[in-house]
Amino acid sequence: MQSLTEIKALLAERGLRPRHRFGQNFLHDHNLLNRLIDRSGVQRGDLVLEIGPGTGALTEPLVERGCRVIACEIDRDMCAIVRQRLGDRVTLIEGDCLDGKHAMSPAIVAAIGDEPVTLVANLPYQVATSVMANLLCDYPSCRGQYVTIQREVGDRLAALPGGDAWGPISVTMSILARVEMVASLPPSCFWPAPEVRSAMVAIEPIQPRPEVDMAALSPFLHTLFCKRRKQIGSILGRSFPFPSGIDPMLRPEVLTPAQILQLLAAAGTME
Repeated sequence: MQSLTEIKALLAERGLRPRHRFGQNFLHDHNLLNRLIDRSGVQRGDLVLEIGPGTGALTEPLVERGCRVIACEIDRDMCAIVRQRLGDRVTLIEGDCLDGKHAMSPAIVAAIGDEPVTLVANLPYQVATSVMANLLCDYPSCRGQYVTIQREVGDRLAALPGGDAWGPISVTMSILARVEMVASLPPSCFWPAPEVRSAMVAIEPIQPRPEVDMAALSPFLHTLFCKRRKQIGSILGRSFPFPSGIDPMLRPEVLTPAQILQLLAAAGTME
């Protein structure tokens, strides 16, 4: 497993520095890297998706454990390092992991196919929410996501109704998955140290998967929460067929997942 000294040397010998625009904060704490892999439960032969491998500090122990790793890296210089160190022991995708905000890249989709896959990654902050939401909503074959992310994002994922953090991503997570805050990570675990705290999070889909119209849920949540301080009667309109027990004077931030699904179903009757 790569030490911080080795990570710095790999970059220095190529005249490289971590690139802020790619969200490059390399996790170098060996205990935390092992904890992330252990919590994921991946075994020899399992297909693993890693976003932002960097120098391969997490990629290498995953490969050593016998996992079949698909690593997607946007930085061609980091790709060169991973390619040199691991060769064909990893499927390396060079490019953006996303196709726009709401879809995974075609290269990742093709590499995964229909196989069960587990996300294990130190996610770049700027793509974290989109990656997690896309995998959870659009890839039922994703067995779980085990990631390090910005602590603020982790708090939103695990939020409950009634607080400022409760919003579209919180609702989606609560409907489709169980979210566990595995650990809080201080900036010193990363190089360069970010200005914020991070979190290690486990996202495990509920089985069997709830029957929810995901194509309708996302825009409906946007409608509700873009005016979160207003009453839902004002947001949805006077003619909306509010289900029994749901007061039109409520605000979106206090709605439970069950109530939101009732409202979504009611909205479907208006089409």
